[in-house]
Amino acid sequence: MRLCALYSGGKDSTLALVEVMGEHEVACLVTMVPPSADSWLFHYPNARLARLQAEAMGLPIILEECPSDEAGSLAALERALREAQSRFRVEGVVTGAVRSAYQLSRFKRVCDRLGLECLSPLWGRDEVRLLEEVLERGIEAIFTRVAGYPLSRSLLGRRIDRSVVEWLAGLRGLVNPSGEGGEYETFALDAPIFSRRIAVRSWRIEGGDYDATLIIEDAELVEKGGRAPTS
Repeated sequence: MRLCALYSGGKDSTLALVEVMGEHEVACLVTMVPPSADSWLFHYPNARLARLQAEAMGLPIILEECPSDEAGSLAALERALREAQSRFRVEGVVTGAVRSAYQLSRFKRVCDRLGLECLSPLWGRDEVRLLEEVLERGIEAIFTRVAGYPLSRSLLGRRIDRSVVEWLAGLRGLVNPSGEGGEYETFALDAPIFSRRIAVRSWRIEGGDYDATLIIEDAELVEKGGRAPTS
């Protein structure tokens, strides 16, 4: 099946792509760009930098600006998917949805209107196991937003590693370990489907102790041989 990927740039949408690329042809990425973290449906931090991830994957990308409210977001999503149908003849959409029935039901509604199949390969899977898969598949991701105690701004910029996965597993019941409830958001710097990795040169942090966002100010693609540190 010829697919487009509804791609946030985070760990889950990257993992979903890794999983489907062996079985389906992915023709393009579709990334929604909301104006703030108030968006009901889409990731806000660093959405525009999905263009670097698309370049690393060798895929075209449709960047669609959208408002924060639900109705406006869904109208923008429909426009973007119509463009993907027209330009790339896609037959379906892959999402990184894990647990949010609210989010997935609305994505499916738009897909149904357009006659597109909606694939969500991560749906319903154990959230801690998914974090382990992120590591096992070689996906490197950093925290770019936290939204609620006990996740503090000190996490921002930190890579998801084994110790982070164990810590999040211990918080199950307080937060969704995968961040599906909006507790945190991430940005993928590298993956096995990237020909080059993303090096972050500078960032700034906005917000308070338990509601903060990391905004990447400067980033570029580099060869995978050298691991340039984030700063």
